[in-house]
Amino acid sequence: MGAIRLRVKELAEEKGWTLKEVSERSGIPYSTVKKYAQVSRLATVDYTALQKLARLFDVAIEEVVEVLEE
Repeated sequence: MGAIRLRVKELAEEKGWTLKEVSERSGIPYSTVKKYAQVSRLATVDYTALQKLARLFDVAIEEVVEVLEE
């Protein structure tokens, strides 16, 4: 199984938002947003959360996810 990294921190910085603001605007719990922003390798992620983040940042899901290994 491949590993991924979510670009939450970078996308939030581009918008000038804190992780708390990302949480509030997306409806994703802060603990989850913080985990996605800080963990450098994830094996699984909630697809609904990915959709919410992509919609919030106005980007494609592929722009939120960085594939580290396949």
